Amino acid sequence: MGTYYLRSFGCQMNDHDAERIRAVLEAEGLRMVERPDDADVLVYNTCTVRKSADERFAGHVSAATRLKRERPDRLVIVCGCLPQAEGETFLARFPYVDVALGPQNLHHLAGELRKRLACRRAGGEEAATMGDETPDRAGFFADGPHLSADLPACRERPFQAWVQVMSGCTNFCSYCIVPYVRGPERSRTLTDIVADVSALVADGVREVTLLGQNVNAYGGDLDSALRPDFAQLLRAVDAVPGLARTRFMTSHPKDLSDEMIAAIAELPSVCEHVHLPAQAGSDRVLKAMNRGYTVREYLDRVAALRTAIPDVSITTDLIAGFPGETDDDFAQTLDLVRAAGFDAAFTFVYSPREGTAAAALPNQIDDSVKRDRVQRLVTLTQTQARERRQALVGRAYDVLVEGAARQPGRLRGRTRQGVTVNLNGQARPGTIVSVQITSATSTTLQGQVVGG
Repeated sequence: MGTYYLRSFGCQMNDHDAERIRAVLEAEGLRMVERPDDADVLVYNTCTVRKSADERFAGHVSAATRLKRERPDRLVIVCGCLPQAEGETFLARFPYVDVALGPQNLHHLAGELRKRLACRRAGGEEAATMGDETPDRAGFFADGPHLSADLPACRERPFQAWVQVMSGCTNFCSYCIVPYVRGPERSRTLTDIVADVSALVADGVREVTLLGQNVNAYGGDLDSALRPDFAQLLRAVDAVPGLARTRFMTSHPKDLSDEMIAAIAELPSVCEHVHLPAQAGSDRVLKAMNRGYTVREYLDRVAALRTAIPDVSITTDLIAGFPGETDDDFAQTLDLVRAAGFDAAFTFVYSPREGTAAAALPNQIDDSVKRDRVQRLVTLTQTQARERRQALVGRAYDVLVEGAARQPGRLRGRTRQGVTVNLNGQARPGTIVSVQITSATSTTLQGQVVGG
């Protein structure tokens, strides 16, 4: 039995894909190890949405190169958006990579892995003297119809599951490389998704997270006069008997319909959390980003959510230093943050991605200005988040226990609003318990199991 090391970077869709990669590796008899030095097969599932993700991968591939030199029979496999973005250039840039696969090509992984493991087990170079040939390095970058959802999964937790409802994006925000590496929007049928959720619940899953790069655009590409939209999908999934919680990521503000808001408010399993990336608070910058909404329209959607779902948690993404962003533009983003009252925000320095429209725009912002602006965003969003979290102290929330917390003897779980809770008390992972909140920081709550 051989060993493998898997490192996945990036978004929840990459987490979803990593579960499929793990299933392929273990189906071939490989056992997971925690250190790359201990692995026969090194697998990296990459992201290239931001420069920082590329840099993190570069550090890991440097270690993989060293390990490959030490043992040439080691296999190095790279999946995900970075090889998809670079194509054949990727293999030229990283000569120690044996197989590179874009995100629409994970169905090739099993066959490529099987060929190479068979050669390795037959003796590698010795096999070549017997007439066998070591397989050539291979790259798969076609943008085909295949979705990783069609592959079996090896889930991280038995009671939680990712469910891909669509792939790709057709928005072409000017800063974003996702449409180029994940392809256009492709929705799965409602029947297939509900069948998946039903099978997962029968297998012990209590919480599913519906995934799409633009999840609430679901159904728009389906060829049917009665094609479902995302609100109808939520209702169909909620109707699966035994499902306790339904989450979804990530929503686009322009596609957040009143019907979707009503579904979140009415459906028992659908959690009161909406991740709604704003990106900027200036109409001029939003137009340059090709986001498809104004600040007023965005705040209208926030107000509609809070009116229909008083306990809703709204989180967001924000970009600092988009090309041409003035001090006044940035001040308007701070104003939007104050007006929206986000429960949490992921803040990013603008990162030029080759091939996107924004990379060619004039007036690129100096790195020091971008860093200063993102720090101001972090300070404001963390202050707001701390205030909102502290307002929850003394209340009781239902928490799905996910496992052990970092602090010895404590457990970790999440509320329906998606807030992490570190708790005292007795409970098995996968159970939902009532927790009294005792204290809060900007990111987490502390609590005690009621009656435990």
